[in-house]
Amino acid sequence: MWTWRGLRHFPVQIEENKGFLSGFEADMKTLEQHPHPKDGFAGMEVKGDFLTDKDNAGAAILEAFKDAKGLESVPIGTYRGFSMSLTVENFGKDFILTLKGKMSHRVELGKDARGNLVRIDNALAQMPERYKTVQGRLENVQAQLATAKAELGKPFPQEAELKEKSARLAELNAELNIDDRTPMEQAAENVVAKRPSVLGKLKAPSVHGAGDRKKSHEQEAR
Repeated sequence: MWTWRGLRHFPVQIEENKGFLSGFEADMKTLEQHPHPKDGFAGMEVKGDFLTDKDNAGAAILEAFKDAKGLESVPIGTYRGFSMSLTVENFGKDFILTLKGKMSHRVELGKDARGNLVRIDNALAQMPERYKTVQGRLENVQAQLATAKAELGKPFPQEAELKEKSARLAELNAELNIDDRTPMEQAAENVVAKRPSVLGKLKAPSVHGAGDRKKSHEQEAR
């Protein structure tokens, strides 16, 4: 059963995914503004050198990994409007290049210099697909929120049945003359009922008083 408190995480997820979509939109625009020339290479800046040859650019990236000591990010340059940094992860087994715009785009590199450039371009080309994935996630969270709100607006599913049974129980109690007072309450009421009140005593004729008056009349008659 949903509660309003339980709905708090939905708005957070919605805003988070909207932020991701905005980031991807900005990065896709950046990518469009830095295209490869027809049958050519856009060029890459590595360690201050702008390289227009793919082989040289790929070799420069592999050389730059000598400065990467672990999870600490090492900036190395720019490519197609994105900053580049390197990390070595998984205890030195994975060599990761991260392209950073509004979003981060990670690429696991290998030992082939030219092949790494293909991997980098493929990672950037996957942005529209990643955008669709986030968009689907956002729509799913929004649908869950709408469903939860609708559920909270509904009455308790067994409410009608509960009311019916409660009414029937009240009828049975009335038919059986069931006293819902506690035994102590009943005993106290019985004691009070049996105890004569002070006013009752005053109203009741006094036996001794009647006898005294009778004797007084007899003496006067004599």
